[in-house]
Amino acid sequence: MLLSPLATSAASIAQNTPKAGTPETLRQIEEAYADFNDAYGAVSLIDSDPDSYPNGSYAGRSRAVWQKIYAVKRSELLDNLKRVAVRQLSARDARALQVMHAAVLESSATPQSLAPVGRCQDAQRQDLQLEPLQQALYACFAELANSLEFENGTLTRVAAFDLLTRMAEPQRRKSLFMAFLPLWQALNGGDETQSPYRRMIRLAAVEASKKRSPVDAAARTVGVSIAEAERWLERILDTWRQVNVDVAIEPWDYRFDGGAAERELAGAISRQALQPLNQRYYLDLGLDLAKSDVIYDLNPRTGKAPLAYTDYVRRGRMLDGIWQPTIVRVSASYEHGGLGPLNELVHENGHAAHMLALRTRAAFMDLGDPIFFEAFADVPAWSVYDPAWQKKYLGTSVAESVSLRALYSAVMLDVAWALFDLRMLRGPDADPNSVWTDITSRYMHIKPHPELAWWAVRVQLVHKPGYMVNYGLGAVITADIRQRIAEALGPFQAGDVRWYGWLSARLLKTGQEYETRELLRQFLGRPVTPQALLGELQRIAVPGANSHL
Repeated sequence: MLLSPLATSAASIAQNTPKAGTPETLRQIEEAYADFNDAYGAVSLIDSDPDSYPNGSYAGRSRAVWQKIYAVKRSELLDNLKRVAVRQLSARDARALQVMHAAVLESSATPQSLAPVGRCQDAQRQDLQLEPLQQALYACFAELANSLEFENGTLTRVAAFDLLTRMAEPQRRKSLFMAFLPLWQALNGGDETQSPYRRMIRLAAVEASKKRSPVDAAARTVGVSIAEAERWLERILDTWRQVNVDVAIEPWDYRFDGGAAERELAGAISRQALQPLNQRYYLDLGLDLAKSDVIYDLNPRTGKAPLAYTDYVRRGRMLDGIWQPTIVRVSASYEHGGLGPLNELVHENGHAAHMLALRTRAAFMDLGDPIFFEAFADVPAWSVYDPAWQKKYLGTSVAESVSLRALYSAVMLDVAWALFDLRMLRGPDADPNSVWTDITSRYMHIKPHPELAWWAVRVQLVHKPGYMVNYGLGAVITADIRQRIAEALGPFQAGDVRWYGWLSARLLKTGQEYETRELLRQFLGRPVTPQALLGELQRIAVPGANSHL
C-alpha cells in the first residue's frame, strides 16, 4: 500500500479556481509546494518510528520545526493557489496548478503518519463520527491483529496468513483461522446493525456520495462505469470459479489449498533472505535500491502501522541546477520468511522504484491514481511466483501450474474484497457477512459461514472504504502492463537490466504530468481491458474443473 495525497480531476478544480491576479510566480508556488511535501514526509517519518529518530528530529530539524513549516506552507498554498488565473497559463502550467490545488485541498491540517492514533475500545462508542471511528477501527488492527494468540504464543496477521498456507493439519488451520475472532468481534460485533463496521460503512457511504470515492476514481482510471467495473470483477471471479474443481472447502483451508508453492519453497526463503532477494531482483531489473538509500523498517514492534506501506521521506527536485534525489521509506512487519511475505516486500519496493523513477517538476512529483500505482507495484511482485524467477534466485522451483495457483488464489482474494468493498459502499445497509458469504461461496468454492466476519482481515476495509478496488481491479492493469513489457522486451521474470530504464522513460518518470488513464492508453496502445488477466487464469484450468472456457 502507498500513502499518498489524492488528486481530483483537473476539470473539476479548474471550475472552482477563482480567476484573479497572480500574487506570486508559479515557480515560487511550486517551491512552497515542495517544501510543504518535504515537511509532511519528515513529520510522517518521525511519527512512524520515533525510537529511530532521537529527540524527534530529522535532517537537523525537530518535529516541531517541520510541523511549523508544513502549517505555514499549507496556509500559503491554500491562499495563493486560489488566486492564480488558470486562463493566463499554458496548458502544462494550468495542470501543474490544478494538481497542486487538489493535493493541498485533500491534505490534513496537520501531517499524519500511518502509525495508529486511536484506541480500539473507542469503536464501541455510538457517538463517533466517521474519522474518529475509522481511527478506532484501524487501531484494532494494531492492537489485535498484530498479536494473535495461537498455541501458547502470538503471531502477526501477515505471519498467520503465511502459516495458513503451510499447516498440514486441518484442525490446526481452523484454530489459527479462529485466532482472528477477537479482531472480527471488535470490528463487527455479532453482526448487529449497530456494529462498529456497519456504522462506519454507512457514514463512509454518505461521504462517498458527496465526493468521488476510491471506487469512482478506479473505474474512471480504467475508463469504465462503476457498473462495468463491477461486471469485470464478477467476470474475473467467475473465470476463477470455472477453472477450479467444484468441490467446496472450508475458509480456513482456502490458503492451504492454493499454497503448495509456499510449502515447497518455504525452506529457501528465510526471514533473513527477504531483503537480499528483493535487492538482487531489482538490481537485475536495472535499479540498485541500496545505492538509492531506501530506508527500511521491516521488524514487528508495538505501535507500528498494522499494514505494509511505502512513502516519501523527501521528493526529488532541482536545487541550484542539481537534482536532489528522492528518499523513500518502506515499512512492514515480518516475523517469518516465505513466498507470501517476499511477494509483499517486492510489491512495496515496486512503489519505491516508481517514486525513484520520477524526474519532473515539483507539481508532478507523485504517482498518479491509486489503482495505477498499486497495480504497477505488482508488476515485479508477481514474478516471484514464476518458476524462472524461483530457479534463478532460490536455486529451486515448483511446477508452473503450482506457482500460478499460488499467485492467483491470492489475487482472487483481493478481487473478492474489491467486489465486497464496492457492494458495501453502494448498499451500506447490507449485512457484510452475507455479502462476503455470497461472493466467496458463489465464486471461490468456499463453504458458507455467515456467522463469521472472516472478511475483516484487511486494514483498508476500515481505513479507506473502497480502496480494495485498487488491488482487485488493479490486477487487470498489472496483467496488461506485464503483457506489454513481455511484448516489447521479452521475459523479465528472471531479470532484465533494460527493464527499469525502459519503464521509467515510457511510464513512470512524468508522475502526474498526464492523466493516468491517458498515460496507460499511450503505454498500452489501447484502453485497459481484462483480457490479459482472464487469459492468465485460463492457463490454470485443472482436470475435473467445471470449465466452459
